[in-house]
Amino acid sequence: MKVYLKQPFQAEQFDGSNEMIDKYELIDAGTMLGTHHSPELYLTGSGKVDGGDWIATGVNGEHWAVTGDVFKKTHAELPVVPHYVAEYINYMKSSYRDIWDAINYPFRSNNINKYMEDNSETFARAWLDGYQVEGHK
Repeated sequence: MKVYLKQPFQAEQFDGSNEMIDKYELIDAGTMLGTHHSPELYLTGSGKVDGGDWIATGVNGEHWAVTGDVFKKTHAELPVVPHYVAEYINYMKSSYRDIWDAINYPFRSNNINKYMEDNSETFARAWLDGYQVEGHK
């Protein structure tokens, strides 16, 4: 699952897959030490990463690990929005618009209009606090 936060970083939950190990260039400490036990994976400069932990990525592409418990306490209550709402928020913010502009933008799609009519508070929370994308892993 990916989470988009108001702070300038994104986070992805580590699932232990080879794809994520390669993506984040995790280091297997067991291999480095010449042992063949189950791997202990480390994120360079950030410490050990276990399944269920989160890997955050900053605006400059830097990565750091956050334990699952800490991440849950800090970010688990973020609202869940459909992908098209996430795209709209990202578009508006990347265009240096504020929430007033997003609410009053005259060229929104019918999907966005309907979502904002039915979920205005969720939209505002997602804009201000960050969000999770519905069904996104």
